[in-house]
Amino acid sequence: MNGVSMDANHDKIVLFDGVCNLCSAVVQFIIRRDALAKFRFAPLSSQVAQKLVGGRVALEADSVVFIEDGQIYTKSTAVLRILGNLRGIWSLCYVFVVVPTGLRDAVYDSIARHRYRWFGKQATCMVPTPELQSRFLVDSLQPLARRD
Repeated sequence: MNGVSMDANHDKIVLFDGVCNLCSAVVQFIIRRDALAKFRFAPLSSQVAQKLVGGRVALEADSVVFIEDGQIYTKSTAVLRILGNLRGIWSLCYVFVVVPTGLRDAVYDSIARHRYRWFGKQATCMVPTPELQSRFLVDSLQPLARRD
């Protein structure tokens, strides 16, 4: 389901499969291109993810979820909206939103279905470095506290 309203208005939040190597690489890709630190992140399996979507969409490990301006986006629409918020050439990818959602999501689903086989998976969710901890949300909807 795309564009479902949320009550709370948070930063641009990406909910991702925390054990998926491809998903973790995409999070790193976003972070490297997000000079203004607009994006926050949380694993789909976390309680914070459940709180953020409040049952409005099913949190499935094979779908990225993007929350922006109180709206929830999933699958290919989430990917395109994330890319549209990045600087440089990546924002131009948003033009693919004109491709019918069913077709875009079919491609997305195919990649999602094979992601563990193609890219592998970790035993546990990725742990952000101390420099990046403030970009990751924990169960209180607050960024991770620094542990110096």
